Amino acid sequence: MAVIESGTSAGPSQARGAAAAQSALLDAPILPTLGRLAAPNALAMVAAAGVSIAETAYVGRLGVASLAGVTLVFPLIMLMQMMSAGAMGGGISSAVSRALGAGDLARVEALALCALVIGLIGGLGGVILFLAFGPAIFTALGGDGAALREAVLYAHVAGFGVLAIWVTNCLASVLRGAGRMAAPAAAVMAASVLQVAIGGALAFGIGPLPQLGVAGVALGQAVAFSAAALILAALLRAPTSTPRLRFEPALMRRDLFIDILRVGAIGCLSPLFAVASVLVITGLVTRFGPEALAGFGIGARLEFLLIPIAFSIGVASVPMVGVAIGAGATPRARRVAWTAGGLAFGALGVIGLAVVAFPGAWAGLFTQDPDALAAAALYLRFAGLGFGFFGLGLCLYFASQGAGKIVGPILAQAGRFAVVAAGGWALTAAGAPLWTLFALIALSMAALGLGSVAAVRFTPWGTARATPVAPSA
Repeated sequence: MAVIESGTSAGPSQARGAAAAQSALLDAPILPTLGRLAAPNALAMVAAAGVSIAETAYVGRLGVASLAGVTLVFPLIMLMQMMSAGAMGGGISSAVSRALGAGDLARVEALALCALVIGLIGGLGGVILFLAFGPAIFTALGGDGAALREAVLYAHVAGFGVLAIWVTNCLASVLRGAGRMAAPAAAVMAASVLQVAIGGALAFGIGPLPQLGVAGVALGQAVAFSAAALILAALLRAPTSTPRLRFEPALMRRDLFIDILRVGAIGCLSPLFAVASVLVITGLVTRFGPEALAGFGIGARLEFLLIPIAFSIGVASVPMVGVAIGAGATPRARRVAWTAGGLAFGALGVIGLAVVAFPGAWAGLFTQDPDALAAAALYLRFAGLGFGFFGLGLCLYFASQGAGKIVGPILAQAGRFAVVAAGGWALTAAGAPLWTLFALIALSMAALGLGSVAAVRFTPWGTARATPVAPSA
């Protein structure tokens, strides 16, 4: 029977809260617990999806050049989101949940401060990426003329919001690692409302506000995530918070950063491979003209929206797996992983079949240009067939983060990129039509899902203890 260690600064209320969280994650039935933890994230992701739809609609009204320009920037925005929330955030949640499973509250609270520092450093790196290297990246992707000008304008404003994105997602991951899903979800939903309102008002110059076009849309995102970061910091600083963010430099130890980075830093390869795959396809689609690029951007945005759905399920599995691993309950950790993966496969598979059957229901929300609509529908008819495998692969990646064993799922991501890169090169050399590129995307998703299944199946997650660590107040 392990006792939750409260440390020298945490009070009895924090120790009791940690013990209760540990018990809920370790002993409760798997499927209902996954549902309870995933529900707040799912609501937050619905709000985030609404933001994406609204912003794409805003940009679509600004014209094809604006839509094509934002399409060039969108992969970098999602790279920052995935690296901070899914990769480094997963490393943070994994370290927090494993410490909670081992009953070490003092370590949990020290990890919270380390997470904030990582968020600040990662965010500054993202700002540099957008401002210093963005124009060269967009040019390399084939952007030119009006589309390139819109891309650079959007990126120069959005880049300043990257710091807030990193801090928000790293602080949210501390709470998620302790099984507290409602608070970060509420912060995301509040930020979503703010982002839609500010972005739309500044894009079109509603009332006394200036009409800033795509720069206004980007500014809405920067303001919204800044507000979310402040809300989460205030929640973690509350005297009764479990865990509590304490600004004490002595808490920052090398071993704690290593504990986060050995999962989070390696995990950053996953979004790099994912975004690299999209960038390769984007560069290839550019050859078919701005209408094809705009249509692909509409379709690809739906693919990116699948990530939050898988995220809501996958991130719920991270603390459950991590606490089980920390407590020595390895068989339970694996059951959590397979259950979560099955849920993601089913949820995204249904969406995929729906857009295969009715592609115009999505594409028609953003443009009435016939060529762009045709390209978007073509993309959805092929890529939708792979959505279930896409969700399966992502969810198993998150579960593997909880176990601290993510090399296999990273190799599965590399496999997807290899399919896209090698296949794209071959199709380009052969002068293949546009639909073949979209079929290649579906094939790469299947490679991701099946590769992730093999990785989890054959990677050791540790030896189960005869008597797993049990929580105690």
